[in-house]
Amino acid sequence: MSRLCAAELPADTLLLEDVTVSAVKKAGNAAAAVTFVARPEIESARVLTPRDVTALTPNVFIPDYGSRMTSTIYVRGIGARIDQPSLGLTIDNVPVMSKDNYDVDLMEMSRVEVLRGPQSVLYGRNAMAGVMNVTTTAAGADPGTRVLLEGASRMAFKAGVAHSRRTSDRFALAANVYFTSRGGEYRNEYNGKLTDWERQGSARLKMEWRPSARFTITNTLWGGHSRQGGYPYEWTQTGQIAYNDTCFYRRTNIMDGMSINFNTDWGTITAITSYQFLDDNMTLDQDFTPMPYFTLTQARTEHAVTQEVIVKHGDGSSVSATSRETEEPSPLRVEWLAGAFGFYRSMTMTAPVTFKDTGIAELIENHRNAAAPDYPIAWHSRQMLLGSDFKMPSHGVAAYGQVTLHLGDWTLDAGLRTDYERVALDYHSETHTGYNVMHGGSVYASTPIDIDDGGHMSRSFTQLLPRVAVSRGWQGGKAWVSVGKSYKAGGFNTQMFSDVLQQRLMGMMGIGAAYDADRIVGYKPEVAWNYEAGVRLDRLAGGRLTVEANAFWIDCRDRQLTTFPDGTTTGRVMTNAGRTRSVGVEAQATLRLTDATVVAASYGFTDARFVRYHDGRNDYRHRFVPYAPRHTLFGSARHRFDVNRSWLHAVELGARVNAAGPIAWNEANTMTQRFYALLGADVTLRSNRWSLQLWGTNLTGTRYATFYFVSIGHEFLQRGRSRAFGATLRLDF
Repeated sequence: MSRLCAAELPADTLLLEDVTVSAVKKAGNAAAAVTFVARPEIESARVLTPRDVTALTPNVFIPDYGSRMTSTIYVRGIGARIDQPSLGLTIDNVPVMSKDNYDVDLMEMSRVEVLRGPQSVLYGRNAMAGVMNVTTTAAGADPGTRVLLEGASRMAFKAGVAHSRRTSDRFALAANVYFTSRGGEYRNEYNGKLTDWERQGSARLKMEWRPSARFTITNTLWGGHSRQGGYPYEWTQTGQIAYNDTCFYRRTNIMDGMSINFNTDWGTITAITSYQFLDDNMTLDQDFTPMPYFTLTQARTEHAVTQEVIVKHGDGSSVSATSRETEEPSPLRVEWLAGAFGFYRSMTMTAPVTFKDTGIAELIENHRNAAAPDYPIAWHSRQMLLGSDFKMPSHGVAAYGQVTLHLGDWTLDAGLRTDYERVALDYHSETHTGYNVMHGGSVYASTPIDIDDGGHMSRSFTQLLPRVAVSRGWQGGKAWVSVGKSYKAGGFNTQMFSDVLQQRLMGMMGIGAAYDADRIVGYKPEVAWNYEAGVRLDRLAGGRLTVEANAFWIDCRDRQLTTFPDGTTTGRVMTNAGRTRSVGVEAQATLRLTDATVVAASYGFTDARFVRYHDGRNDYRHRFVPYAPRHTLFGSARHRFDVNRSWLHAVELGARVNAAGPIAWNEANTMTQRFYALLGADVTLRSNRWSLQLWGTNLTGTRYATFYFVSIGHEFLQRGRSRAFGATLRLDF
């Protein structure tokens, strides 16, 4: 478990030989591949969202596309574009239940840990390929007021104020407010307006109360609101961003988490309770062309409550074990952790699709008229609504435990989790429309269409999730091997109900193919086994070099994959795409050349392919899994010049590179994003109470794409962000 990003540390910051990972859930020194980002790195790298951290982490990829709703995550080739994430996220030990709440700005992050590999024993289903633990500044830990001001290219602006204070020996609080604005970079050629603008604000209040030396209560209340334009999707046929209907995304989210911690003579008891709220609206031109095909509005309201209780014994107590060869006692230390977790989640959503003139003509009328040209049809209205409403309650419970045995230089970690989840779906779909059958230029017949469907579906999932790791440590290093099982829960494709309704409507006209709603709407859990070996060396080159490397093999079955249905349909569907395997390596290194110069690098390679996947038309065996980059690369160098003046202490120079690719965009691997690299640099003036950072990103102006999708047979790409410059001022009072 190395501390990778030391290149971003001020040169007078000490490197730690080891990292305390997830203190609340840590039992022993569990072997895992970890990237740790401390506050100095967070500030110098301008990390403000969980997505920013992944640029520093090997084999973790969160592309910046769409809106804050579309936080797609790929770790070691594992991931999916919609529904459940492959990387768990906790903020101050509270699990974030919805992937659509992952992309949030957090002004006062004090440290972030990214654990790669299955963490399902302790964190459950969302931690299939890893977990990111974000810790915000503790109440009263850094008393005073801090101000952040940033201006950048294309009318981008950030401003925030944070204050922390300790009112007594028993009570402390920390609060901040934060606002960002972005003018946008890409223009819709149809109406001349910028597409990717954003306005967002948030506030956080964290309080800590210590009624006694053994008892601590911490509560964090966070809320935010954002509104974005959308979307810079380029039609590959024209090379232009041009669409005629309104697009935007609006989100309001609130999260409150309370942690109660009680220390005993033998360990600790922790209870973590949270309430999470999400209300959003995604409205878009679903065809993204200048023609009036159809639009979608997806509006949701979601409430979630979680409760977790953790009992941990880790006081280093030991018993005697006798060596058979020497008959001398050797200490055996036992640590253990046990916990229970439960959640309830309620979501309501409306998702109407409105067919417009071109959509009615191209997708319905023309198909019908080609089959019966002597009796063509004409729709009653040039606009048709396909309405869909959903209620999706879900709940789950889990019990887990982990035991760590220390015997000399050897450590054995063994854990098991039992996870149960039930998800239900109540749906209502309707459309009320009609058409005229024409013959000889006059109306031959008039046919009304009234469809009003509803139903209930439910599914339950139960999993046993084991993990075993064996490690051996020595002075200056550690090696480990591990094997573990992880999974993502199944669910329902609410995006497909408009297509189900459309196909039923066309079926009433004698064209189209009917969908089996239960088959196409539901999908099964995804299960994976992860096999891993790694080594960390801390004291190379006289203690100036730290290196960590690991290799992994992941066998994934019933792989959840986002696909696009055949023909001129409007939706996307999650399907269980057979079996995949991921094999790869990761390496991280930090070298302190001098007390003022630090260099760091990380590299990840993943070869993720289909072992078995046939969609009924094509066999994709041995093809690369879409959206997962084969290579990820991060490198940075930082040097500090000491000035030691009253108004200026130091000048720091930094350079960095982030690279990823190639990325296959579809199962056939006919569309790809080649390997690309983004170069950045900064100059920081630093004093005791302030710092000013002048920075630039994508300095070479590299052109690349971050996303690909298909709508009604048309292919689209989203362009990545181009060259930008800015200045960040931090004040500390």
